[in-house]
Amino acid sequence: MLAVAVLAAGKGTRMKSALPKVLQPLAGATLVERVLGSCHRLAPDRQLLVVGHQAERVERTLAGVEGLEFVLQQPQNGTGHAVQQLLGPLEGFEGELLVLNGDVPLLRPETLESLLTTHRSSGAAVTLLTARLADPTGYGRVFADGGGQVSGIVEHRDCTDEQLGNTLTNAGIYCFDWARLAAVLPQLSSDNDQGELYLTDTVALLQPAMHLAVDDPNEVAGINDRLQLAHCEAVLQERLRRHWMAEGVSFTDPASCTLSEHTRFGRDVLVEPQCHFRGVTSIGEGCRIGPGCLIENSQLAAEVEVIHSVLRDSHVERGCVIGPFAQLRAGAHLAEGCRIGNFVEVKNSRLGEGCKANHLSYLGDADLGAEVNIGAGTITANFDGVRKHRTVIGSGSKTGANSVLVAPITLGAGVTVGAGSTLTKNVPAGALALGRARQLVKENWNAAAPRQEQEVAG
Repeated sequence: MLAVAVLAAGKGTRMKSALPKVLQPLAGATLVERVLGSCHRLAPDRQLLVVGHQAERVERTLAGVEGLEFVLQQPQNGTGHAVQQLLGPLEGFEGELLVLNGDVPLLRPETLESLLTTHRSSGAAVTLLTARLADPTGYGRVFADGGGQVSGIVEHRDCTDEQLGNTLTNAGIYCFDWARLAAVLPQLSSDNDQGELYLTDTVALLQPAMHLAVDDPNEVAGINDRLQLAHCEAVLQERLRRHWMAEGVSFTDPASCTLSEHTRFGRDVLVEPQCHFRGVTSIGEGCRIGPGCLIENSQLAAEVEVIHSVLRDSHVERGCVIGPFAQLRAGAHLAEGCRIGNFVEVKNSRLGEGCKANHLSYLGDADLGAEVNIGAGTITANFDGVRKHRTVIGSGSKTGANSVLVAPITLGAGVTVGAGSTLTKNVPAGALALGRARQLVKENWNAAAPRQEQEVAG
């Protein structure tokens, strides 16, 4: 059997944030969610999260994680003390305990599988992950033989000059035989500079001890401040971009684009510079995105083109063209072949096949049939000061420039709205609707104006 414990009780004071460190976001997910996600392929029998600082907030955020058990560490007195809190919840448990840190979010599932396999095949009491660092300053050094058996761990400040030449460091990720660990946990001492109980000290009490070195030290990079958070974001973004380029997506300037973990792309997508994908977003085959786009929690079908625009919580069908400088907000749904152009905003509206709104319009709370042509400056006035109302426009209708449709209102199929009209009543199919004030012309106005000004001045 396998239990996974994630240590997530720390304050993270160096983050300078009101948000607990383990809830800091990284490519669309919190640090601790990423750590928990790295364990899914292991199919653990138990998952435990050791919480402390802002425990209620952490528990509330992760309340939807199935089977997750919360264990309170109060006060927080070191990593050894944190694992001691598991003695009660895991009483009678037989199997391995994998201990992870809630602020080490880049571990690959394959690495954890290798750690577990190494531990089980070696019969070790404990197996720890290690990393060879170009600059190991500040890290505890792991000393081991060629077969991977650990003889000891020495903290940096306690190393001799010769020992400091060893670049093999402790990553703080462990796989224990739980029964043997439970037997030595009460023996931990706080007789050290920090006055805390260290989980590292159990390695000297458990034999044999083995280690597994990671191929990429970035996997075990911890996060204690904003600089380290930014480093991990950069590493993760590079991973995501490389993955999708291998799947047939082209980025013309990869470093200028960011993705969420839940972004999905079809083949032959072209992503131009300065494009950003957030939340659960899917981009269909053959789409062209960018430059300069933000797409969040939206689904785009095949062969959609988006340029210099923002899409949030929207659904776009095949062959639509959006932008430049358009915005699709929550509930926007474009059927096939729609065209949304310069400075057009669509919110909570459904547009039928082949609709066009090419410039300077607002479509809010509207339902458009097929092949509707929205003239420049058309506004659906959907709010009466208390409630939102819907506008319905039938297939084949067209609005003239600078039209205002005051909802609730329905225009039948094939309606033509004259330019500059304000409509407040329903219009039957096939009608011409005009709502203009009568034009007033005062001749010689430009000539009279200067004389009037002179008389006032005199």
